[in-house]
Amino acid sequence: MDRRAWEHRKKNVRAKITGSLKYPRLNVFRSSKHIYAVIIDDQIGEALVSASEKDIKKEGKVIKQEKAFLVGKALAQKAKKKRLSKVVFDRSGYLYHGRVKQLAEGAREGGLKF
Repeated sequence: MDRRAWEHRKKNVRAKITGSLKYPRLNVFRSSKHIYAVIIDDQIGEALVSASEKDIKKEGKVIKQEKAFLVGKALAQKAKKKRLSKVVFDRSGYLYHGRVKQLAEGAREGGLKF
């Protein structure tokens, strides 16, 4: 993936999305090996909840899409503890496909509403 093209898509997506305390922004970062998710309140510029592969219990070999789904569920559980139920999904320029989609589905199954 061309870095400049990704930055351009990220900028276009972010221009339309802002997070508030009522609807914080769920931001996704995906590397070639790991996936991270953060719920951010843009008005105060603070991360409210975060989750990564460190927060999930792995049993045996788990494929990356399954890890992404479990990270989404872990994020939703942490968000419930902070009484957050509605978020705005920020895919950060990534296509809504594969691990990004699995993370979103895991968060939805965990109780978050987009």
